[in-house]
Amino acid sequence: MEFRRVSQENDRFRNDLEAIFTSVQDAIISVDRDLRVLNFNSSAATICGLDSAAPGTSFYDLPLKCDKKCRGALETAIHTRKPVQTRYFKCGGAGGGGGEQYVSVSVTPRRVTERQVEGAVIVVRDESSLYRLEKKQMPRSSFSGLIGKSSPMQMLYSMIERLAGVPSTVLIRGENGTGKELVAAALHANGGRHDRPFIKVNCAALTETLLESELFGHVRGAFTGALRDKAGLFEKADSGTLFLDEIGEVSPQMQVKLLRVLQERELVRVGGTEPIKVDVRIIAATNRDLAKDVEEGRFRQDLYYRLKVVELTVAPLRERPEDLPLLVEHFLGRLNAKLGRNISGVSDEALRLLSGYPWPGNVRELEHALEHAFIMCPTRMILPDHLPPVFHAAAALDGATMRERILEALARNAGNKSRAARALNIDRKTLYRKMQEYGISDTPP
Repeated sequence: MEFRRVSQENDRFRNDLEAIFTSVQDAIISVDRDLRVLNFNSSAATICGLDSAAPGTSFYDLPLKCDKKCRGALETAIHTRKPVQTRYFKCGGAGGGGGEQYVSVSVTPRRVTERQVEGAVIVVRDESSLYRLEKKQMPRSSFSGLIGKSSPMQMLYSMIERLAGVPSTVLIRGENGTGKELVAAALHANGGRHDRPFIKVNCAALTETLLESELFGHVRGAFTGALRDKAGLFEKADSGTLFLDEIGEVSPQMQVKLLRVLQERELVRVGGTEPIKVDVRIIAATNRDLAKDVEEGRFRQDLYYRLKVVELTVAPLRERPEDLPLLVEHFLGRLNAKLGRNISGVSDEALRLLSGYPWPGNVRELEHALEHAFIMCPTRMILPDHLPPVFHAAAALDGATMRERILEALARNAGNKSRAARALNIDRKTLYRKMQEYGISDTPP
């Protein structure tokens, strides 16, 4: 009778556990110390894609789409004999509300003794909806190599996410040093071609003849030195992405040839006759106003509209000053590693100097200025004296005599603003901005 009573209690206990196990919306998977699946609940089939063949299968052999993050958490919990938790990582499959799935994972080892475990239990929670809600409410400080939490950067991040999954041609506009190449790399890395080639070419750095050979390739004997057939960058980027930087600098003849590739999705090697089909996503970038170049006849209108299916604009650094501290922190880490230093930060006074500067060279100029400061800094804190002289000159123009100094420089140089800017040791754009700010006429005195 006692045995029967205990058996009935065990049956009720087992039924209760099975009911709980089945009703929990989180995926629950139990494994042994060799990571073989013992059992799992129905939610594991929905979230993780497990089926009836999973029991007895090694976790390593399961067709999971979480990039082995779950496996890593299991291995760590069993090895350390301590619980492991991770939050918000991307997992394959459709999450709550559709779209990508983001999950949180909790792993608890199943102990035998203090120093021995017999396996672990992993709980996977689909938190896609919560992740998307938090992502909307909290501005991102970085995205795929880009740094910044300002409104222009948040809009740029969102546009990159929208464009990453489609093959449309994108034109990136922005001043020199704003990070157009990083935007192109982010578009490639977050899209369906991320595992295919990403090839970059600076169109302004090559002569027309060399650029044509580089882009389209050539056949043997096409010109002196062409000893063998050579595939061009379009062919090498097939099924991937080709980034054409400084597209506004290409010649009218090259514009015609680029237009043909964009329209026909095929090319002919230099000296060849056979058309070659290519499947390449084109991302172009320029610091020029191509619409103005079209009006003035320097750039083909049909090519312009082919390139700007979608246009992204990267804001200059002076229009997003709130991003400066984040960028400074980012470059401090990079330069410490590059130069073998251990500089901990930038003083408030030095940061004020950096914040008051108009940054004509944008983020690239900031990196170079900080590298200069690293070289000049003998301590662990960057001070104003360690910054390049141009920052002190720009700060001096913020004094009470600024307007008089500008007027004097303009008068001394007969109204020539370029020479006046050099005399004041500032950038010409800074001079224009200061003239507008202080109501100084643009008409020569």
